[in-house]
Amino acid sequence: MSRKKKEKIMNYKFKTKPYAHQLKALEISWNKEVFAYFMEMGTGKSKVLIDNISMLYDKGKIDGALIVAPKGVVKTWHEQEIPTHMVNHIEKVSILWQALINKTQQQKLDSLFKNEVKFHILIMNVEAFSTKKGVDFAKRFLNSHNAMMAIDESTTIKNPSAKRTKSILGLASMAKYRRILTGSPVTKSPLDLYTQCQFLDSWLLGHSSWYTFKTRYAIMKNMSFNGRTFQKVVGYKNLGELSDKLKPFSHRVLKDDCLDLPKKTFMKRIIQLSPDQHKVYAQMKQLALAEMNGKMITTATALTQLMRLQQITCGHFKADDGTTQEIPNNRTGELIDILHEIEGKVVIWAHWQKDVTLIIKELVKEFDHGCCVDYFGLTPQSERQENIRKFQEDENVRFFVGTPQTGGYGITLTAASNMIYFSNGYDLEKRKQSEARIDRIGQTKPMTYIDILAENTVDERIVKALRKKINIASEVMGEELKAWI
Repeated sequence: MSRKKKEKIMNYKFKTKPYAHQLKALEISWNKEVFAYFMEMGTGKSKVLIDNISMLYDKGKIDGALIVAPKGVVKTWHEQEIPTHMVNHIEKVSILWQALINKTQQQKLDSLFKNEVKFHILIMNVEAFSTKKGVDFAKRFLNSHNAMMAIDESTTIKNPSAKRTKSILGLASMAKYRRILTGSPVTKSPLDLYTQCQFLDSWLLGHSSWYTFKTRYAIMKNMSFNGRTFQKVVGYKNLGELSDKLKPFSHRVLKDDCLDLPKKTFMKRIIQLSPDQHKVYAQMKQLALAEMNGKMITTATALTQLMRLQQITCGHFKADDGTTQEIPNNRTGELIDILHEIEGKVVIWAHWQKDVTLIIKELVKEFDHGCCVDYFGLTPQSERQENIRKFQEDENVRFFVGTPQTGGYGITLTAASNMIYFSNGYDLEKRKQSEARIDRIGQTKPMTYIDILAENTVDERIVKALRKKINIASEVMGEELKAWI
């Protein structure tokens, strides 16, 4: 980039000041029709995209943006990222797509097509592109705007045969500018790159078909099973060539390289209760309120009610007969999605032993048998120190799963710089201590903490209180509980 253009970008009146690594990404990409931000979670790729959109709008290049994101972050884009980072002088209408459209929602969606001098932003859940309604609306939006279309966590379209992938690829050419964002463009194999890059440009990698791409970069072997012959991928080839093809239209950012990043970043991933969860949660909430009505509420009683409600958000609850009942839920699926977005080792905390056993089961299913170690009440004393050692030293052990009650004190887990709270407890000290397991001498990377939260439940209130340094276990009592639930 010429010095003149670089100075122009540096002089742009950003709403929030970009870090050096974000500015570099913008310098390389801002006016290119297609680009891939391969930026690790926690490095601020959302801000880079929003700044890129703002700059293109100010240059008269676009008048709309379609942002496609996973279900756990669409609300974050709408409620936090865009209001925080988009420059104030841009008059905008930002709408979050919803599958169930009432009259009010319809009016909001219609505002995207009015002729007022406003920048129009449509934010859609990637799952919407598996439905005709979602695809048709996105098509209508792109047809009526000179738009940027961006796919956040673009590995959600890595499967060439998935309905949503086909729908999004079919819409891509309608967008004047296209962007993909992910920290881990390759989650399982280099072949993951094909459809992500197809979205940007069908000829970007020099292959217009999945077959020719696979033939070029995968090593195939003829296999037979039950008398049927088929081909299986057994390795990969020409990866240096593939890397070279990516370089002109992509920019890689790792946390290790970002000396300017803040030491700690806190993030939320929002999930929805399943219909079954919603029904049980509503019933339990009514029972709790009825039980408390007119009675003296002790701290112990309050915490019991909170615990019952929070267990439901995690997909289980204790029935009257003492048995634990499981409820279909979205929490473990969201955890797996996050882990595919993150590179390197991860510490995962859960409040209940049942959650830990469930997490381990899902990790083994999704990754492999040796991918994780545990540290909770059911972990034998004789294995605990060895599990810490494995996590710290064995590159094949990627996940450490435990409870803060057991593993939150005194141990060192600095091999990880990412920590996920699958579920939270109520004790501020335990939360602070568990956070400190990666924030110790030996940690050289910026740290990212992620809370998985069920929307409009006690989940959100608990984390909000802990962030404000409120010890729920001792400070939320009596009538206060009614406001919580």
